[in-house]
Amino acid sequence: MKRVAVYLFTWMIVTIFLTGILPAHAQDDERKSPVSIGADIMSRYVWRGLDYGASPSIQPYIEFGTGDFAIGAWGAYTTSLSTNNLLGVQEMDLYATYTFAEMVTVGVTDYYFPVETGYSYNYFDYSSDTSLHVLEGMVSFNGLDDLPLTFMAGINLMNDDDNSVYVEVGYSFSFIEVFAGAGNGMYLTSENTFNLVNVGIKKSKEIKITDSFSLPLSGTLIANPDAKQVHLVIGISL
Repeated sequence: MKRVAVYLFTWMIVTIFLTGILPAHAQDDERKSPVSIGADIMSRYVWRGLDYGASPSIQPYIEFGTGDFAIGAWGAYTTSLSTNNLLGVQEMDLYATYTFAEMVTVGVTDYYFPVETGYSYNYFDYSSDTSLHVLEGMVSFNGLDDLPLTFMAGINLMNDDDNSVYVEVGYSFSFIEVFAGAGNGMYLTSENTFNLVNVGIKKSKEIKITDSFSLPLSGTLIANPDAKQVHLVIGISL
């Protein structure tokens, strides 16, 4: 599993580098760049029904995509981190996905949660006893034009004794999105059983700034029935 994560990281760096040095005559100036970057600024980091930080979160990403394949990095950085790391969670993930006919996506994500006690950590520690990496494999159905129903399932393959499973189904109406997800193990469910942990509704809109620029805004109401918690999260995308 260590090799998988190292290969993902190396592949991402090499492909981005090669993209930048391709001869000019091989490039189409009108073609969209295969490399995209951006960031979300969220009022709170809530992931699959779990609250990861009691503070706003800055979530940057960089991705290289070609055809149906994508590889990238995604992070989440709390704005209220204490030296004992109790007030927020930092995260730096690598991922790779492949989509078949725009309908089914398979992928792998290397989640990494540094414990920044003293602001020092070893990202390249993959030992079974001390590593902070968790590797997840996932598959998703992305819906159809006349059936906006989505489904995803993921299972942890490394550094999780429970091999935690998470499944989620969603449906997009013309005015709102609804979703429901269930998990076990690392999702802190009661008695480690498979329970509903992530139910909610989401609404997105564009705020027009100028004639050529709009700011994407989203709001999500999230309930975790198993933990008996509710969260209201709003975010903007840059």
